Amino acid sequence: MEAPERIAKHLELIQGVINRLGANSFLLKGWSMTVLVGGSLLMVRLRSDQPLLALTLLVPVLGFWLLDAYFLLQERLFRDEYDRVRQQDDTDYEMNPEQHKGKTDRTWPETFRSVTLRTFYLIEIAFVAILSAALYLMGASAEQSCFH
Repeated sequence: MEAPERIAKHLELIQGVINRLGANSFLLKGWSMTVLVGGSLLMVRLRSDQPLLALTLLVPVLGFWLLDAYFLLQERLFRDEYDRVRQQDDTDYEMNPEQHKGKTDRTWPETFRSVTLRTFYLIEIAFVAILSAALYLMGASAEQSCFH
């Protein structure tokens, strides 16, 4: 196999990894929404008298955010690896995305604070806060109606 063919095959392998990481990130967002909505329904149905219990939904939201940031960081590192391999004359099929860590936006904190992740998960956190406030207000109004 000629060098350009080997490079093309190597790039295909890296692109496959990037595609899987993107799909994993998409699935995480779906699962995050599912857990959040399911937990919210349970809170409203079973424990509407304890609004602070809704704040426990922040734990899975933050967990999904951390895991999603990990997948996004890995995807960015593999994109850098793709770019490195693309510029080579020949390849040995090495895939070492770790060598790209430390670049401007290739750190864990920067990835965690990326615009897309921050927007998605802050909306979920706002949802939890609104749910907690609504449960509190429902509990307060039910308490007042008992005294009248």
